[in-house]
Amino acid sequence: MWDNFDSDPVFPPEQVLENRGRVAIFIDGSNLFYAALQLGVEIDYTKLLYRLTAGAKLLRAFFYTGVDRTNEKQQGFLLWMRRNGYRVIAKDLVQLPDGSKKANLDVEIAVDLMALVGSYDTAVLVSGDGDLAYAVDAVSYRGARIEVVSLRSMTSDSLINVADRYIDLDQIREDIQKHRKSNLTYDSFSPYHLTENRDED
Repeated sequence: MWDNFDSDPVFPPEQVLENRGRVAIFIDGSNLFYAALQLGVEIDYTKLLYRLTAGAKLLRAFFYTGVDRTNEKQQGFLLWMRRNGYRVIAKDLVQLPDGSKKANLDVEIAVDLMALVGSYDTAVLVSGDGDLAYAVDAVSYRGARIEVVSLRSMTSDSLINVADRYIDLDQIREDIQKHRKSNLTYDSFSPYHLTENRDED
C-alpha cells in the first residue's frame, strides 16, 4: 500500500489547472535565472506569464530581483517587464567579502504572500528556496492554494511538502522557453550577474 509514493503524481497536468480562482504569481528572479541556466534555456517571460496563469484570472504577477543600477541592459529588461504584465520589486545587489553579489528578497516575497491573502485563491510561487516554506505553510492555513514551480534539483523538499501542487520547470520548458524567432522587444541577455549567489535551501 505504501510502496509507490516515489512514483509520478496521481494528479494529471490538466487537473492542476482546475478550480484555481484568482491567481497571484510570485517569481524569485534569481532562482528562476539559475534554473533556466541549469536547463540551458532562455525564458520567454510572455510565455511564462501565460503558462502560469493558464486561463485563470490573474490578480498580479510579481517579479523579485536584485539589480545593478549601472547595468543598462538589465534596466531595459526590467522596464520591459513592468510594461508587459509584471510588478517588479527590485533591491540593489550587495557585494559580499568574497566578491560575489547578492540581494536576498525572501522577506519581500513572504510579506507579499501574506499581505495579499484573501485577494487571491491560488498563489503560484516560482522558487525552490526552502526559506519560504514557513510563509507558504502559513498562507495555506489561511485558505489559499499554493503551487510551487521550480527545477527539482534546486527545490527544497520542505517547500514541496507544504505546497498543494509542485510543477517541475523541466516538464514545462517547451511552453516557456524563448526561441530565436521570438517577437519580444528586449535583447537576449542575462539580467543577472553570474557572481550572484543562489540560495535555495
